[in-house]
Amino acid sequence: MSEPIKNRYEFVILFDVENGNPNGDPDAGNMPRVDPETGYGLVTDVCLKRKIRNYVEVAREDSPGCRIYIKDGVPLNRSDSEALTYLGYEGVDEKGLKEAKKNDPALDGKVRDFMCRNFYDIRTFGAVMTTFVKGNLNCGQVRGPVQLGFARSVDPIVPQEVTITRVAITTEADAERKGTEMGRKYIVPYGLYRAEGYVSANLARKTTGFSEEDLALLWEAILNMFETDHSAARGKMAVRKLIVFKHDTELGCAPAYKLFDTVQVSRRDPAAPARAYGDYVVTVDTASLPAGVTCMELA
Repeated sequence: MSEPIKNRYEFVILFDVENGNPNGDPDAGNMPRVDPETGYGLVTDVCLKRKIRNYVEVAREDSPGCRIYIKDGVPLNRSDSEALTYLGYEGVDEKGLKEAKKNDPALDGKVRDFMCRNFYDIRTFGAVMTTFVKGNLNCGQVRGPVQLGFARSVDPIVPQEVTITRVAITTEADAERKGTEMGRKYIVPYGLYRAEGYVSANLARKTTGFSEEDLALLWEAILNMFETDHSAARGKMAVRKLIVFKHDTELGCAPAYKLFDTVQVSRRDPAAPARAYGDYVVTVDTASLPAGVTCMELA
């Protein structure tokens, strides 16, 4: 495998949605997530990580080192059990595995290293792998070097409930009485969202081995995470800008909040509702960056 990254990074993602639902809330009838106190829209970190995983799965198609651990239709135990097979303990019962760990105290580390080498999302985001394959194996918990916070809209959003009609009648009895049925869907007319993330070179070196190649794939996946995820609810979503801050050192040269504060998003006309990305101005105050930090705009 390639050498782990040697520099700390922070990054800001700006993405937008037009007449869609970026992240439905199952506790609220799948309406777009909203902070009830402020009206700002929210998109969870789990949602964004899912988009990144999906892009890597599509773009790399399970190539070596780029498999996805948390994916639809694949139980975690199935992936965890591969570590047992690789290490020569397939079919070993709980007593046998405990004995093996006594003879080889590094066995847990070998299991963790196998999972990190083979699964991109474990190497990137980490994972809780305490699923106990056949009651025997605990693959441990890995803290990943890449972390994302919730995305929040730049301005408050106004979710709209749109009533629709459909000709797909559910039952024979209903078909005798009516020719259409009513339905509803939620949309955000327009929203620009901002998410912030972190990349720890220290965790990459100590734990998962997250490399420069992995980092390049991460940027690629973020820039394209909505391009393979179009649907009726998310038909027009796009990453508009990815701003990356690179530190000269492993532990960093400045607090993350100071770097995030240099990225400002403002409305061209505060009196009119925003309906396009062009209604905003994005600026990065590179002149005020601390020593040892450089800024790259990847979109």
